[in-house]
Amino acid sequence: MSYRRTIKLVCGFAGGSAVLVVAAAAAESRGYFGDTQGERSGQWSRFNILQAAQPATWSAGNHTVASTGHAWDFNWDKREPPPQFTNGKKKENTSEDPSSEQENGKPKATRNILFIRHSQYNLSGNGDHERILTPLGREQAEFTGQRLAALGLKYDIMVYSTMARATETANIISKYLPGVELVSCDLLREGAPIEPVPPVNHWKPDAVQYHEDGARIEAAFRRYIHRADPKQKEDSYEIIVCHANVIRYFVCRALQFPPEGWLRMGLNNGSITWLTVRPSGRVALRTLGDSGFMPPDKLTRT
Repeated sequence: MSYRRTIKLVCGFAGGSAVLVVAAAAAESRGYFGDTQGERSGQWSRFNILQAAQPATWSAGNHTVASTGHAWDFNWDKREPPPQFTNGKKKENTSEDPSSEQENGKPKATRNILFIRHSQYNLSGNGDHERILTPLGREQAEFTGQRLAALGLKYDIMVYSTMARATETANIISKYLPGVELVSCDLLREGAPIEPVPPVNHWKPDAVQYHEDGARIEAAFRRYIHRADPKQKEDSYEIIVCHANVIRYFVCRALQFPPEGWLRMGLNNGSITWLTVRPSGRVALRTLGDSGFMPPDKLTRT
């Protein structure tokens, strides 16, 4: 069968993407990619679209390795329980008691963390105490509180940044979530987590700001983003009201994406970002900057 006829048949069965794969394979067999294996590999790597047809991941023990070569670290939060050993050998757990995982230090509950970006605030305020919410910002917080209540989740706690705009946003939201404990935290204040890549011209903090803020925001990440404690029996739902830079950095860190990419995301005021942390150490991003519950004319990013 001729090469051209083969392409037509494949196109009829599998579509254009399959044609590219078959065409590349046929071309390789006919010597289009060179005579040596090294030359063929080098040429193949230029066909980026073809790489999508290759396996995305492969297993390596307790790690899942992506095609980029970076492994997912299941012990990213340093809460993976150590194996139990007896006389130098791993102790097998034969108990059928469901509480055995808790006794062995293994988490069994899922943590759901809902980040809320503060509402619109007065940018011209002189100092944090004057940078309070605008009338529109207070209205946005009302919408967010209503949305959180409508989700019908059993919230365990609401932690908020001590900056005025985040504190006011949390207080408005709390009206719709009676009984949910409110806790303030200085670690969640806005700042410059890490120098973004690529850089931007409109925002260039001094190096000392990255040095100081970055350590604080990383400390906040380690404090709040991790697997459930082994003693936790039920799934939890926690709310953290803070700032766009903090939330975007947290998302990158939790998903094990390069943290320098945090500035490539945009979050509307009052939006909801939802992270799920499984007992195994797997992390899922359920929503990023969800603000669809607000009317279009109420959306802002300032």
